[in-house]
Amino acid sequence: MSRPPFIADVVALRRHQGSRERLEVHAPLAGMAVTESRVPDGAAVDLDVTLEAVEGGIVVAGTVRAPWVGECRRCLGPVSGALEARVDEIFVREPEEGETYPILGDHIDLEPMTREALVLALPLVPLCRPDCAGLCPRCGADLNAGPCGCPPPGGDPRWAALDVLRRDP
Repeated sequence: MSRPPFIADVVALRRHQGSRERLEVHAPLAGMAVTESRVPDGAAVDLDVTLEAVEGGIVVAGTVRAPWVGECRRCLGPVSGALEARVDEIFVREPEEGETYPILGDHIDLEPMTREALVLALPLVPLCRPDCAGLCPRCGADLNAGPCGCPPPGGDPRWAALDVLRRDP
């Protein structure tokens, strides 16, 4: 039976404090999404890290990369890009919630760390471009393609009494 790709054997590494080992993983991870951004299911996630034995644990440092897709928050058009997140984490026998990750017998599971890094790197408000004009609130036309033809919005009648205070040049 083959080992899952994000599981790393650390028996040999832990024998000598200060020893290092490079690990590269190229495998899919499903179910990572935030608002309208997500890593596509089946897309390859690249993990490139160095494992270093330290007193009491293993330090994992490197980068995680994955593609992402989403929907523009202004015009609802498709958006895509590439994520790159830095990881610097510690794995110990008795982990503290939210601070360290567990060493499980002879191995460490890098999947939770990888997922956390990618989800935190996903854009919360994806935009197709910084100056996206969005959609017309009346007719729904894409304003990036040009004006929609709707009449300009009229003033709010509740503020009409203040119009006398306006100084027109």
